[in-house]
Amino acid sequence: MNFNPFTIENKTILVTGATSGIGRATAITCAKMCAKVIAIGRNHERLESLMHELEGTGHLCLKVDLTNDEQVKLFLESIPIIDGVACCAGVADMNPFAFISQEEIESVFRINCIAPIMLINQLLKVKKLGNGSSIVFVSSVDGSKIVHAGNTIYSGSKSALVGMARNMAIDLAGKKIRVNCVLPGTTDTPMIHIGSATDESLAEVAKQFPLKRFAKPEEIANAIIYLLGDASSFVTGTELVVDGGYSIV
Repeated sequence: MNFNPFTIENKTILVTGATSGIGRATAITCAKMCAKVIAIGRNHERLESLMHELEGTGHLCLKVDLTNDEQVKLFLESIPIIDGVACCAGVADMNPFAFISQEEIESVFRINCIAPIMLINQLLKVKKLGNGSSIVFVSSVDGSKIVHAGNTIYSGSKSALVGMARNMAIDLAGKKIRVNCVLPGTTDTPMIHIGSATDESLAEVAKQFPLKRFAKPEEIANAIIYLLGDASSFVTGTELVVDGGYSIV
């Protein structure tokens, strides 16, 4: 029999933000590793497309807006007990500090921090998060490790997520539930191609990385899956930086 401590075979994994980028890559990779995937997102067509890419059987792709309390309640009533959660949903925001608004702060924090935290809170209340399970939040090196001009709100929301997760790890240790964060650097997802970013400007930014490129979504997914599996059974309350060395230069 082959010994593989990194397996997530037969685990039921909930992936948020599964319609794009890191979330999509995580759902697809989990299915390839023989996990049962519950993938949620806000775009019905993308969820249907994702369903065709998930290997194996028994997966669910459901349209859920995590900022809608009623949708979350109905969703939680419909799912089985899960073994792990990969919270990948998020939004970017680039706006100089002098021009930010309270509404903008509240919107970004609700999606990037409050919604994933409250999802875990509700999973616990309805007893859908099994003892010994693993929670992984996708945060960012922005805010906790590095800073960029015009990135105050996004960095703040992701830094808050890290702080919440570290405290959750203490509170949930008695249930043998582990809580960790993955901190990606710039990753080649649709999120980086918004606004005024061009292929040429992004190529120049990539040259600043020791590995001279951005991360692939699948590389961040692999880090998430490590934290979801039994290979990381003694890892909780930590942040795994996956940024190609950018934060050390």
